[in-house]
Amino acid sequence: MAEFTIYIGNKNYSSWSLRAWLMAKAAGIPFDEVLIPLWQEGSEAELRRISPTRKVPVLRHGNVTVWESLAIGEYLAELQPAVRLWPEEAGARAVARAASHEMHAGFLNLRRALPMNLRASRPGRPVAPEVRADLDRIAALWQDCRQRFGAAGRYLFGHFTIADAMYAPVVSRLRTYGIAFDGVAQAYADTMWDHPALQEWAAAARIEPMVAAQYEL
Repeated sequence: MAEFTIYIGNKNYSSWSLRAWLMAKAAGIPFDEVLIPLWQEGSEAELRRISPTRKVPVLRHGNVTVWESLAIGEYLAELQPAVRLWPEEAGARAVARAASHEMHAGFLNLRRALPMNLRASRPGRPVAPEVRADLDRIAALWQDCRQRFGAAGRYLFGHFTIADAMYAPVVSRLRTYGIAFDGVAQAYADTMWDHPALQEWAAAARIEPMVAAQYEL
């Protein structure tokens, strides 16, 4: 039994679970993974047992329980400073945190209109102006981070950070709905999609048996 346990939801749909799981992978910690199928009979009782908010993801470390994806990332960053889950330079670190919190709190139009569904392929879905505004903001943010802070590697701040994990579900949405960015932003999206941990998650999502009808309309 591993020292850490991470509780997640359906890999095909649970974008917040994906974020925390990628952070745990990046932290290099051995962990047990417990998947709780959502929107099924018994799901609510199981969530109530493991999560104070009745939501996933949740990280358990001994007698410590951490919920919320960003809080999980912060906890892991403190435990594993050598991994550099945040950039080392103060200015870059501040921008990485701001970008991560912007994803955590914002882009609601995008999330509602284009839900994460890794098994689906839905190119050509109409994109409303408010969704396009979210997409344009994300593309500009990625380009800015790459150009200002990304010279030392292929990710937003060079090496992989919490910020990359926060935007990984957006990368999956671009592929599901056939949306392409220009230039630097699209190159970053392609790099992020090829990340081995994201590919591992996507492969598991594709063979997952559970189906949530509300995300298959």
